[in-house]
Amino acid sequence: MTDDRRGDATKNARREGFKGRLDDVRSTRTGRLTLKIVVGVVGAALVIGGLLLVPLPGPGWLIVFAGLAVLATEFEWAHRLLQFAKRTLESWTDWLKRQNWPVRILVGAVTLATAAVIVWAMLKLSLGIDLIQQARQFVT
Repeated sequence: MTDDRRGDATKNARREGFKGRLDDVRSTRTGRLTLKIVVGVVGAALVIGGLLLVPLPGPGWLIVFAGLAVLATEFEWAHRLLQFAKRTLESWTDWLKRQNWPVRILVGAVTLATAAVIVWAMLKLSLGIDLIQQARQFVT
């Protein structure tokens, strides 16, 4: 095989789209370092922001998983952690699916009660609004 044919095979083997652009960035030492820094900062910001939102109702865990997915593009430890989290979540949902309806309702009720307590505590501690006191005043 001639050098030209090997060069053509390499060009044809190059990935297309976004992954091809990432390969181009990774092809230089400066590009690799810059990409690692950018991915690290963006991924860490997502993970930290998601963890801050976990106690509140909303997509806290989804944001944490998104941050781990971003970090996993450049860091092996994040990839392993993301795989562990996926396996754990899958095990939990499989267990919950195997349970009868009363257990599912109980888990849902505990989850809802926990979210309500967290929202009440956050409003009381941050804004000074006591929902229980206001509800009592509204009823009486």
